[in-house]
Amino acid sequence: MTLVVVSLAGVVLFLWPFLAASAPSTGAAVSLALGTVVAFAAVEALTRRLDSRRFALLAAIAALDAALRLILVNGIGGFSPIFFLILVAGYVFGPSFGFLCGAISLLASALVTGGIGPWLPYQVFACGWVGAIAGVAGSYRHGAYGWRDVVMLGAVAVVTGYLYGALLDVWDWTTFYRGAPGYGYVAGVSPGDLLQRFGRFYAATSAWWDSFRAAGDVIAVVVLGLPFMAALGRMRNRFTFTTKAASAA
Repeated sequence: MTLVVVSLAGVVLFLWPFLAASAPSTGAAVSLALGTVVAFAAVEALTRRLDSRRFALLAAIAALDAALRLILVNGIGGFSPIFFLILVAGYVFGPSFGFLCGAISLLASALVTGGIGPWLPYQVFACGWVGAIAGVAGSYRHGAYGWRDVVMLGAVAVVTGYLYGALLDVWDWTTFYRGAPGYGYVAGVSPGDLLQRFGRFYAATSAWWDSFRAAGDVIAVVVLGLPFMAALGRMRNRFTFTTKAASAA
């Protein structure tokens, strides 16, 4: 199961309200999210892309994020410290690890803080995509980590800060604001009208909140990004080894 297939499952979940009369049941959505994450982790483990050392690191990051979220359950505005480690881990270890880091960190922190509800499956995929996008950005870099990486990851932090909020707003908008005058979701209207309605909804309810998240993530990356990238990069190098055939005598 590749990350593309996993992401398609998430896309289906987010598009479901546009294709059906209502959002899927909470049980179905939770089952889809949990089943997808568990299956993806199993495939990564069986193919040795997620070996015991990477799995231990993944568990450690999830535990740290859960502790951070417990300290700041509601965050500061829309900012939550859990995104920083997800961004850095994805940037260093790649999109698949980044997705698992985001999804599992969100699940672990939700269990610790009691943040379990109908929104959880959507948060799992959205947070996983945050790590995956950081991983894609990190796939194109080479050499020692420097300020160019800080700038790149800072840009990713801005994009994902708003993207995460917008994705969750899609669920909120299609589930709780169906038919609301002026900005609610209305089935059957043109895509252009839907975008205008969602734009008004997002501007009125979430743009300022998501700006806090994006700004907080950028500050965290600028202040702490370089040493964390260097440390995780050293760990990745230790986790990676190559074998060479013995030369003929």
